Amino acid sequence: MENEGHDIVDLYIPRKCSATNRLIAAKDHASVQINIADVNEEGIITGSVNTYAISGMVRARGESDDSINRLATQDGYLRNVWKYQR
Repeated sequence: MENEGHDIVDLYIPRKCSATNRLIAAKDHASVQINIADVNEEGIITGSVNTYAISGMVRARGESDDSINRLATQDGYLRNVWKYQR
């Protein structure tokens, strides 16, 4: 919810899991949020970040590493790390 000054005033803003696209509940204490900063050629942080939220269900199944590799490959952070296998 926004006030008249267009500031977000909600106490809780729900997040969605980046791997499964499901809503992360407020009581999911096993969920994590990882911010990856963008850097330029000299290794200096540019100020923009990419955020991955992983739910506790994905972590409990042991799929968080594979999910982060898949998401980072899609966003161009990794190359030749993750491939779809049948």
